[in-house]
Order: sequence, then structure tokens, then C-alpha cells
Amino acid sequence: MNEVMAAPTVLIVDDALDTLAMLTDALGFEGMRTVSANESHKALSLIGELQPDIVLMDAMMPGMDGFEACRILKGEMGCADLPVIFMTGHNDSEHVVKALASGGVDFVSKPIVLTELVARMRVHLLNARKSRSARDALDSTGRRIVAADRSGAVLWATPQAQELLTRAGVRADEGATLPWEVRAWLQAQTGTADQAGYLHERYGKLVEFRLMTAPQDEEMLLRLIDRNAGSQEERLARAFGLSLREAEVLMWITHGKSNKEIAEILDLSPRTVNKHLEAIFEKLGIENRTAAATMSVRILWD
Repeated sequence: MNEVMAAPTVLIVDDALDTLAMLTDALGFEGMRTVSANESHKALSLIGELQPDIVLMDAMMPGMDGFEACRILKGEMGCADLPVIFMTGHNDSEHVVKALASGGVDFVSKPIVLTELVARMRVHLLNARKSRSARDALDSTGRRIVAADRSGAVLWATPQAQELLTRAGVRADEGATLPWEVRAWLQAQTGTADQAGYLHERYGKLVEFRLMTAPQDEEMLLRLIDRNAGSQEERLARAFGLSLREAEVLMWITHGKSNKEIAEILDLSPRTVNKHLEAIFEKLGIENRTAAATMSVRILWD
């Protein structure tokens, strides 16, 4: 089924009962599952149990307002990927800034135009699912990736990255801050991603940070390399006498990727990937992908 058509779960948070009823009916008609809360504390208590796909948050409510609830949701509760759309009767720039600064992805004014709201929701739902799919893929392939904002605050990290940084005495959980030397290096970057990277040393552990995205991006992706062992590609290249490009192809074969998928990942043509495969088989003295993956695993997971 197309991801956009899958029935999402929507948490609606608003102290106006008529608004809750109207949105519940309208979104139900659009094929969405809805749960409602009429104040922020109740909404936050529902998050862990409900695990919604998107939140519609009233900005101004008695007690804890929507901006504070969103900050808690994104920070303390670790729901960085959960899209929050703010709803408010105020359309001034101050409210727009507060909505975005607290972690919201969008802002709609009351009275709500339902067709516009649903269209915006579907865009943000699709973006959030793509983001989660990408992170799941990175986790499953064992890539050491950290996402940070421009101040150096950690937004998320794959388990492999967290394990490496923990061994190097660096916190990598959501909300932690990268070491000051790494932050200074990031802030000095301009233009496109820096391929040279930054080598960080602590407790005899050498970790290289490589910027994978443009320094101006709100979410910067950093690839980590254990320089005491080398990157996966470098280890395979050393072990089998491969070029780095051949080693990259072998690494993705080991992670179960098809020629077409490897071509897309490495920005190559499928024909070029096939030529690299032929070279790999010859150098390793084998005849198929399974044998190549078996030999690779012995190096990478030794």
C-alpha cells in the first residue's frame, strides 16, 4: 500500500471541545484515526501509549500552552521525528516564530480550512515516514551516523554511533552536545560538505567526524569512523586488496543490497556496479555474492 494512503494516527490537542469534535469528524472522513486531548498534560501522557504519526496542537491553552508542550515532546520525550502542526487564532509573526522555535513543522490559522490542513498533514506525514525509513535503514546496515543541529546538539544517532562515541567518552544521546572541538570545526565549515573530516581524540580513541550534508542544513549528518580500526570500506580494501570503490560495493553486498540499490546509493550505473562485482569475485577467488558476503562478514564482524 502507498505510504500516503496508510491510515495515520492523529493526536488532536485543543481546549475547545467544538474544535475537537469538528476535527475528529473531518479527519475520520479522510480515513485517519484520531485521539483527542483537551489540555497539554493529558496529551503528553498519551504520547508514549498512543505513538501517533502526527500531532495537531492548539497554541494557546490554559495552563501549559502548546509551545511548551511541543518543547517537552521534542526534547525530554525524545520525539524528534514526530511532526507537530500548530493551530491558532493568532497569525502574527511572533506566533509563527514561537511555533517553529518550539519544534513545530507547520502553522495553520483558525478558522481552519480543512482542505488546506489535510493537504499539509499528508505532506508532513510522508516526510516523517521517509525520515524514519532512512534512519531504520542506517541502523540495519550498521552505519555510524550522528545528526546534529548547527549548534552541535545531537538530534539522533544510530546505535553503532552511540556505541563508538561512548567508548570514546562522548555522550551521543538525544539532547547531548558534541565536544566543543567538533562544534568549532562544524561552525568553521562553509560551502559543501567537507570530505577531509575532523579527527577527535580522547582516552586514546580516535574518532573521525565526516560531514555528509551541507553545513547550512538545519539537520547535519555526520559519519563517524573508528580510526583505531578504520572504516568498513578501508578494512575490506586492506583485507582483500580492493580499491575503495570496490570495497564500498562489497560492503553493500554484505548488507543485502541489490545491484540496482547499490547503484543508487553510490550514484553509479548498474553496469558499473556489475563490473566492480566481477573484479571483486576475481580478487577474492569466488564466484557469487553469497561467498563474497560471507568473506566480508568475517572481516567486519570479527
